[in-house]
Amino acid sequence: MKNKYRILKIVVTVIILGLLLSFSLKRFSRQSITDNKISVKMNEKTPVYFVDEKDIREIVKKENPSGKVGDLNIPALEKKINALPAVDSANVYLNLNGNLNLDIKQRVPIFRLNKDGKDFYVDEKGIEFPISRTYSHPCMLVTGNVQPDEYQKLAELVEKIDKDDFSKKYFIGISKYKDSYSLLTSEGNYRVEIGDLDNIDFKVKGFKTFVEKYLVYQDPQKYSMVSVKYQNQIVTTLNPYFKENDSLLKAGKLELAKAPSLAAAKKTEIKPKAAEPKKTGSTAVKPKESTKPKTQSKETKKTEKKAPVPAQSRPKPKPKVKIE
Repeated sequence: MKNKYRILKIVVTVIILGLLLSFSLKRFSRQSITDNKISVKMNEKTPVYFVDEKDIREIVKKENPSGKVGDLNIPALEKKINALPAVDSANVYLNLNGNLNLDIKQRVPIFRLNKDGKDFYVDEKGIEFPISRTYSHPCMLVTGNVQPDEYQKLAELVEKIDKDDFSKKYFIGISKYKDSYSLLTSEGNYRVEIGDLDNIDFKVKGFKTFVEKYLVYQDPQKYSMVSVKYQNQIVTTLNPYFKENDSLLKAGKLELAKAPSLAAAKKTEIKPKAAEPKKTGSTAVKPKESTKPKTQSKETKKTEKKAPVPAQSRPKPKPKVKIE
């Protein structure tokens, strides 16, 4: 009997609790979700305004036209908010007071990419999402045919630039031409060629050394490009529109123009001299020794009596050959 009484008591208690719960649920479901009961929180560290609180409230009203708690489909509302391109994640829940809470995390752009004439943002996860008509987020501008598999490395490069005071001061944009990347600078019209996205720290350090030791003493307009993509060397290209470079460039062109003539002159010097015509008197016929000593003495005396001629203008006398 005691066991039956206990079982009956438990059953009655459960029924009473069920009735009270159903009554409270009906009462809870009839409650209206007013504007003051909707709480929207943006949880991103960097403040962005692609999605406004007003937009979220409008979505809630469209998903629940009646405005009652019982007609609200929370999973469908979460799916609707997560479908927004600028939303990274959304968490929707109700508390016992009938307040609707929406915790939303927006995507934070790392850089803005201009590709094939179209502009869009890329976040730290490498996910693309369109730009907004009402809000423009300040971030690095990247141009060129950047592939999706390069987004992650490019995002790491932009983060390194933002964290380094020197890089943040000089670099304002990134461009890609073919397979080579270049950093656009805020001073002058030159660009810093870095090649691929590997060894970024080493390349930026090389440019920093170039700036501290050379560029601070020169006009930044002097160069059109500073290349640090080669290992252990920096290659600079002069700006042809800079006035001080005109004389240097003209001198270089003149040197290039003179180069062929110098080479031709060297070639002419290397050519062997033409063979002198053979003297028939001295080589073809050998003079015979004269047996008359008197004739030799007379000839020598005659030559001695002649006026001396300067050595430079006097032609070499041809050896006289006497053939008997």
